[in-house]
Amino acid sequence: QVQLVESGGGLVQPGGSLRLSCAASGSTLEYYAIGWFRQAPGKAREGVTYSRSDGQTNYSDSVKGRFTISRDKAKNTVYLQMTSLKPEDTAIYYCAATPGWGTLFDRTYEYWGQGTQVTVSS
Repeated sequence: QVQLVESGGGLVQPGGSLRLSCAASGSTLEYYAIGWFRQAPGKAREGVTYSRSDGQTNYSDSVKGRFTISRDKAKNTVYLQMTSLKPEDTAIYYCAATPGWGTLFDRTYEYWGQGTQVTVSS
């Protein structure tokens, strides 16, 4: 069983940056694929990126080149570095984990955090 807690959300101006954290407890993330998802008001949840246990990563076209996923094994934490933020990035961001093969589809993941709000506005 893995418990996930996101943090780092907030209000940022367009063009700004934020780093989200996904801290895990109950198990080491080293053997899990981790995904980041987001959900804007009135929209379906969208896969943003994932990091597989073998190091492979992938990004949605909407964030490619602007967002970076990374892991800190010592802290059992996964990060989402977001740069060049746009108003359309505004959403609740969730991290999720699976012992299986990570994808950008939310049904792949078994464990979810509670989410952190990111608002991009001037």
